Amino acid sequence: MPVKVSVIVPVYNPGIYIEDCIASLLRQSLPPDEYEMVFVDDGSTDATPARLDALAAENPRVKVIHQEPSGWSGKPRNVGIAASEGEYVMFVDNDDYLGDEALERMYDYGVANGADVVVGKMAGKGRGVPVELFRRNHPRASVGNAPLIDSLTPHKMFRRAFLDRIGLRFPEGRRRLEDHVFVTEAFLRADNVSVLSDYVCYYHVKRDDASNAGFQRFDPVGYYKNLREALDVVERYTPPGALRDRLHRRWLRIEMVERMRGRRLLVLPEDYRGELFKEIRGVVVERFGPGVAAGLPLTQRVIAQLIAADRLDDLVAFAEWEASVAVRAEPGDIRWEDGALKIGLTAEYTVGGQPMTFPSGRTASAPADPPRDAAEAIGRVGADTVDQFGKATADLLLRERASSAQYFQPVEFTREIVPVDDGEGVRLVLRATATVDPATTADGTPVGGGLWDVLVRVKLGGWTKECRLGPVPRKGGTAAVAGVVAGRVVLPYWTVHGQLALDVDRAAKRLGLSGLRPEHVTVTGGRLRAPLPLYVPGDTEVLLRLTGQGSADVSGTLSPDGAGARLEAALPAGGLGGGVRPVALCPAPQADQPRFLALPFALRAGADGVRVARPPRPGAVRQLAGRARRVLGRVRAKATARVRAWKA
Repeated sequence: MPVKVSVIVPVYNPGIYIEDCIASLLRQSLPPDEYEMVFVDDGSTDATPARLDALAAENPRVKVIHQEPSGWSGKPRNVGIAASEGEYVMFVDNDDYLGDEALERMYDYGVANGADVVVGKMAGKGRGVPVELFRRNHPRASVGNAPLIDSLTPHKMFRRAFLDRIGLRFPEGRRRLEDHVFVTEAFLRADNVSVLSDYVCYYHVKRDDASNAGFQRFDPVGYYKNLREALDVVERYTPPGALRDRLHRRWLRIEMVERMRGRRLLVLPEDYRGELFKEIRGVVVERFGPGVAAGLPLTQRVIAQLIAADRLDDLVAFAEWEASVAVRAEPGDIRWEDGALKIGLTAEYTVGGQPMTFPSGRTASAPADPPRDAAEAIGRVGADTVDQFGKATADLLLRERASSAQYFQPVEFTREIVPVDDGEGVRLVLRATATVDPATTADGTPVGGGLWDVLVRVKLGGWTKECRLGPVPRKGGTAAVAGVVAGRVVLPYWTVHGQLALDVDRAAKRLGLSGLRPEHVTVTGGRLRAPLPLYVPGDTEVLLRLTGQGSADVSGTLSPDGAGARLEAALPAGGLGGGVRPVALCPAPQADQPRFLALPFALRAGADGVRVARPPRPGAVRQLAGRARRVLGRVRAKATARVRAWKA
């Protein structure tokens, strides 16, 4: 069968970090005979070459090519392209990994849309990845209608015939930004680019030792020489005008302005800071016309102006102020409603931990000339932020703690200008309510089991900042009752730091079932009824398990009942048999791994019918065994967490 996808992995001394990459490639849902793996070892000196040779010996779809060190990833990728047989090629770094269905989904999406390039949603584990690009699917994207230019890493799928037709290959040798040159030309010359945003395809991982190539300090002279080559590509394939300016603005914003602001600038050694500034200013003055910086938000435009004016000292002073700017989001009402979790919040920016204040009233447009000093720059930014408040936005995201995959949730918000007490200014406040529907949380699919952190993302003025929702004084407690929705048990809770998170299909004790007292449980006419501290949107099928002398599962129903739910189940027609029967509840029997949670009562059958009793206490031996299992479980969990942290 023809090969659909060739996965090309440039390899250089990854050590154990390549194992997650290999495992994810072997787990792909695409049939094994429809894809191949091409590992190009660029002169590794660790045990990786032997590891790859052993993998190839046992797996016919694995190719391994060994070569002398070339110094960077460009040549290994080109060698991989030459050795590939797939209709598409997919580039994966040796310390990253793929989602299990990535190749199948990206290939099918590319074929369905006639795409020369397929961009799959990314999740960053300790690394930044594009966010806005992956708000929704873009079957027919271009640099003109989507923020493609913000995604210039090579971790995409490219049609091999397209690369051959235009003669596109990576620049080779020890250099930087070879992926910018390659991907920019691909975006500009492709007949179509498709962006798949409803499944996390690529996990971009920061090593514990931060030894990823992209984290190493670079030589400013060589870096910005290579950056000019990417600008050359833009100028080769776009005419002068608004589009070219917008594309150039990407490098001004990300590779120059962002390196000259806030903590990122302040942490640099003074001599290196000067070298970096000199090279950045050279590009700004030589390559960018006035239309490039003009399209930046004022906060970033002020920095670009100071760069062009050769004012490093003022840049440092402005950075010292900007480093104290943060966003804070305080939770409001959190409740279940119509099958979804409603999360209220208030968000605003702070300076030095205090609410940020801005000048009241509208001001004249900022002058085109650079500010005289940092104080004037700060004043301009404050006034412009008030003027632009009508464009401010708030988003709520859920981020899976284990994988870092994140998903936007629907949000309704209002903007409020709040006068400060002394009448000398105003605060800019966003009030929002997010709707988290467990049935559609993950880009239209149900939320997965595990722990999910709640983040708030605010765009205001020239800043886009994220923070956790909280903290609150109720650290470690529940934020609302658990909801049994869409076959999941979702518990909103406060972390030990007082920040909101969701526990999906894991919580047991925190569900509050132990608070049920036997006297609240009734058995009449062969039917059991009990109030439970759970939310259900309507009648919900559950299972009860009666243990003791044998085990029997009984169908039941959870129905809405005031602030909680009412459990009702018909007991076995043949009776319960002798002895005491402890009861356990499975609130989501349709889950992939159904869980039974012990309820704090038992049933005892007697001559006068079924009575509700307290569950029998375990004997001394069983208590000791249980205690030992719990201790062992905690030790094992800590060891597993350390291993995962080491691998992540």
